[in-house]
Amino acid sequence: MPNPKNERRLKNRFLVWLGELIGPPALRFLYNTNKWEFVGKHYIEDQIKSGKSIIIASWHGTLLTVFMGLANKNYFGMAGNHHPEAEIISRVGRKLGWKVIRGSSTDGGKEAYEKMIRSLKTPGSVFAITPDGPQGPAKTPKAGAIRAAQKTGAIIIPAAGQSTKRWSFKNWDIFYLAKPYGKIIQLFGEPIIINKNDDFRTSVEKLKTALNNLEKEANARVRMEKE
Repeated sequence: MPNPKNERRLKNRFLVWLGELIGPPALRFLYNTNKWEFVGKHYIEDQIKSGKSIIIASWHGTLLTVFMGLANKNYFGMAGNHHPEAEIISRVGRKLGWKVIRGSSTDGGKEAYEKMIRSLKTPGSVFAITPDGPQGPAKTPKAGAIRAAQKTGAIIIPAAGQSTKRWSFKNWDIFYLAKPYGKIIQLFGEPIIINKNDDFRTSVEKLKTALNNLEKEANARVRMEKE
């Protein structure tokens, strides 16, 4: 009689193998055949030159524009611990030039947070995070990015992007994947400085407002109606 656990493990291993095999070339095709326009990228470059560490924050739904727009720079990123999806994301991320740390707010969060703090204590390091990921609620920042900025002195740079041609997938959020041969607008907002003793709720609203405003601007630039 078949063992369901063994069958599930075999299925998961196959999915991870397949995802690692086809994920990187598929994403390169979809995103590299688009024409990219970057706005505000100098905010990242200026902070790195000044020796500051950076947290790049984007909403979960449009994270792929940041993921692909900043690929091959050896920046840090975070993937959850839910297998096999997180394992696929982790392996694909490494092949696309990201240093991926595994963990989430619901699984392995403490260890991942400590790794993030250590990385941000290195001057000039860059760590990308989705404040509302990986399980939502959508567009509601969790504590991670704010607390990390307060603890390390890292500067938060909000980011948002969208493509003129895209697929959308809905679960707890609307997740976007660019189609080929369109145009992608990637926006980086003015740096957000959060001091150690700043009020947490006020800081959350500051980040939320910045991300929502950037998202609206990106959507307007690709003439995207609200979905």
